[in-house]
Amino acid sequence: MIRIANLTVPLNYDMELLKNIAARRLRVLTSRIQNIIIDKRSVDAENKQDICFKMTVLIDVAGEETEIVYSIKDKCIRVAPKVPAYPIPSNIKLPLRPIVVGCGPAGIFAALVLAEAGARPILLERGLDVDRRKHRVSEFWHTGILDTSSNVQFGEGGAGAFSDGKLKIGSKDCRKIKVLQEFIEAGAPPEIMYLEKPHIGTDKLSEAVKGLRKKMISHGGEVHFGATVTDILRKDGKVSGIGFIEEGQYKELPCHHVVLAIGHSARDTFARLLSDGIQIEQKPFSIGVRIEHPQYLIDQIKYGDYAGHLALGAADYKMVVHLKSGRNVYTFCMCPGGKVVAATSEENCLLTNGMSEYARDGRNANTALLVTVGKENLKSAHPLAGVDYQRGIEEAAFAAGGGGYYAPVQRLEDFLNRRGTHSFGEVKPTYMPGTRFAPVDSYLPEYIADSLRQAVKEMDDWMPGFYYPDAILTGAETRSSSPVRMIRGDSLEAVGVKGLYPCGEGAGYAGGIISAAVDGIKCAERILGLSENLF
Repeated sequence: MIRIANLTVPLNYDMELLKNIAARRLRVLTSRIQNIIIDKRSVDAENKQDICFKMTVLIDVAGEETEIVYSIKDKCIRVAPKVPAYPIPSNIKLPLRPIVVGCGPAGIFAALVLAEAGARPILLERGLDVDRRKHRVSEFWHTGILDTSSNVQFGEGGAGAFSDGKLKIGSKDCRKIKVLQEFIEAGAPPEIMYLEKPHIGTDKLSEAVKGLRKKMISHGGEVHFGATVTDILRKDGKVSGIGFIEEGQYKELPCHHVVLAIGHSARDTFARLLSDGIQIEQKPFSIGVRIEHPQYLIDQIKYGDYAGHLALGAADYKMVVHLKSGRNVYTFCMCPGGKVVAATSEENCLLTNGMSEYARDGRNANTALLVTVGKENLKSAHPLAGVDYQRGIEEAAFAAGGGGYYAPVQRLEDFLNRRGTHSFGEVKPTYMPGTRFAPVDSYLPEYIADSLRQAVKEMDDWMPGFYYPDAILTGAETRSSSPVRMIRGDSLEAVGVKGLYPCGEGAGYAGGIISAAVDGIKCAERILGLSENLF
């Protein structure tokens, strides 16, 4: 195949037009192009008078492809390197079935690879399957009745199941490609293979995780929902079993391998692991708020007269500001056409997240505005000091909202001018169960609130219109990442505990759906005895 990069393509293209454009670039007849695959596609909005797509395509051309590439002498045209397919091992029998704890991306893909290899894993998840989980979450959003075991943080699909389903890919090694292909096979939209900023959407993601679970089971895996792990059993420095509570009964399973993919909100498990001698250290994290703008405004800022074009969809953005204080303020998990959601897993704590469905057709855009928190901001050197810091802000936000999981909200203009908000302007919050007016300063530390004020003004320089007086700030956003890291060695096993594999975002080794899934695959490979450099 021939790879052509940096193709300029109009927004209203079809595959026939794409073939014609590629043929002209290759200086061949269109009839010689036998197949064309979009490898990458991004929006080029630098010139708002002529917005287009930039593409990389892979093409099968009749004739000697090497000669065609050599004759053109264009650095954007070359013979496409072959990316190896993920080589799934098979018929690997382990003395005892491996255990995977947690059914987020890391746990799902660890279990899937183990199952495909013939190892018959058992997956334990404290929350419920995605269908029952969605019902519990909806009930919470409408009534304020919280299920502390199955919510936005816990359950099949992990915290990402109630998000925009973004897939930050970076370079495409065979593990990342496997993750994308498995998602597509399970029901995700096919364009996630080539979009610059692919997303699945929470509605399609919930269906995809069910498909992944069914495939894992079809290969001999087993899933227990409503199973809360309480003990990692050990003998002579090695994992010997696992203890958990299911349907009110304590149970034990013997095993030699445990993938610990518990997510960034399993605070009770962090505490138990620490007390049981597992080495945990502090890790930087971030704290902030959600900001909501009208989606049409973001579209106009990004696309000008092209705003609303069907080929472009809802516009997104990403910004980072480096303040003179040395702090970083950045946008995170931007959700076009989405809503702000109640995301707590603990009683009397208030925290938010952002969520979009695949269509991204809601009235508001939202993103987290986050300030980095370092060890110097914590009150102690205790490994779980970051957890206590998060919880303290969540409790303050709960109080500021007046209880009942109502969120504190403030207009952006009022926040910047340090005055109270008494009525909404154009932007109405999407958060449920409801909101109460309260200043951001009532629940965030002074240095975080002041950093946000400084950053909004700089972000408006980057993206004029971002400082929109009626934009709404909803707080608090506290769990964008794990505040801890479980220390593991080169073997990916926890230091001092052979057979225990801390994995994914909760363990401090991933920062999104794709990276967590890849980390789960790597841990599965180690359990199967595969070399780190095999792929």
